[in-house]
Amino acid sequence: MAMELARAAGAAILPLFRADHGLEDKGAAKGQAFDPVTAADRGAEAAIRQVIAERCPDHGVLGEEYGEDRVDAEFVWVLDPIDGTRGFIAGIPLWTTLIALRWRGEPVVGLIAQPYLDEIFLGTALGSRLIRPDGTRQLAVRACPGLGSAIVGVTDPLAYFTPLEQTAFSRVRDAARLTRLGGDAYFFALTALGVLDVVVEPTALKAWDVEAAIPLIQGAGGFVTDWRGRPIGRDGGQIVAAGDRACLDETLALLAYAAV
Repeated sequence: MAMELARAAGAAILPLFRADHGLEDKGAAKGQAFDPVTAADRGAEAAIRQVIAERCPDHGVLGEEYGEDRVDAEFVWVLDPIDGTRGFIAGIPLWTTLIALRWRGEPVVGLIAQPYLDEIFLGTALGSRLIRPDGTRQLAVRACPGLGSAIVGVTDPLAYFTPLEQTAFSRVRDAARLTRLGGDAYFFALTALGVLDVVVEPTALKAWDVEAAIPLIQGAGGFVTDWRGRPIGRDGGQIVAAGDRACLDETLALLAYAAV
């Protein structure tokens, strides 16, 4: 069913990509920093919710745009219709649709879709795979002996990290072979694909930003923890995703003093 939800979201989003996407600034109404939302964000989540209501009316939903609905249900869908809205409005095809399914409070299915590239990354405890029009391939993280050999991904430390988190992350960046910015949740998918080694994100992450990544990366043989090395809680927070345990441990050691 996650695939069906992803297709419904893509159908709502793609006509508005690099087009008139109906931009609004949620932050302006609150006197806060720029916080964009588009008609594509809202239309995609509405389309997903409609399919869930028709197919699984007893399931709960937690979404970025329309909030909570029966989140104490046995099965709960956790949705971010467009993760990377800033990239979306800039015409950069690294935004994604994030769909996770919780069972009894734990994410058991994780899907990251990039409709413009026609890629769906899907993971469960049975394994993870990349689904494209030209076929399906199993996903596996790659071995990496440490940060000196690693490619690290992060969205935007200056915009989203606290000053203490910025200082801690600078130690990871200095130790890494290469660091790339601006990939949002697509960097989680690339970790499962085995081309990125570590992703670091801050306290600001919400449940809908990360829950899809957990089954996906774990199903590919990787790890997702908070900055203290603990499982991710139901409210999101500080995140480290890594393909190799050695990279995870080294990253956690450098971030430890800024962990909450």
